Amino acid sequence: MFKKFKISEIVILILSVVLIFVSEYYFVVLKDHDRGIFIGLWPPTMLILLTYFNSKTQK
Repeated sequence: MFKKFKISEIVILILSVVLIFVSEYYFVVLKDHDRGIFIGLWPPTMLILLTYFNSKTQK
């Protein structure tokens, strides 16, 4: 299943999931809302960049 993905893509996907959980931890458990939101904005940015670079290499 993961043979279609490069190692860098798998790392970015795993890191995105981990950052979502870290963001939730800061937001809910530590009640540090600003840091939770700040960290929570990283995964969509990383996934958008991953999609952009993949679309550039396919052309």
